[in-house]
Amino acid sequence: METLSYMIMIESSLQKIWNVLWGDETYGQWTQYFNPGSKVKSDWKIGGKTYFLNAEGNGLVSTIGSLQQPHYVVFKHLGVLKDGVEDTQSKEVKEWSGSFERYFLTEFGGKTKLYIEVQAEKHRREAMDVGFTKGLETVKQLAEKS
Repeated sequence: METLSYMIMIESSLQKIWNVLWGDETYGQWTQYFNPGSKVKSDWKIGGKTYFLNAEGNGLVSTIGSLQQPHYVVFKHLGVLKDGVEDTQSKEVKEWSGSFERYFLTEFGGKTKLYIEVQAEKHRREAMDVGFTKGLETVKQLAEKS
């Protein structure tokens, strides 16, 4: 596992950027570079359930380790969901289970810094770099619209 980081400055408020990141209408737009048709489903509670899903309804099973909306959220990945079945115990899952994805938003006089850290397996680095680089540009475009 390695920790990757991404940052972008956006001329918008924390709340608007938060809404773009996690809103039903916009989440799939910026995450399309990882997986077209992506959705996030969460109870938005620390220790609760969050699912990062592809168009077929398969994906990651996660929990929120820390949350202060709209300033930050830390997701802890626990396993996978495939065909409606959660796997948090297989050998393959245990190799990366517990990895995190952190989102931090800090406002500086009308501009907001969005900083993301994600733990990923080395063979996923290129996909993460492409997904977050293109995805954050989309977040910026959506958040800066009036």
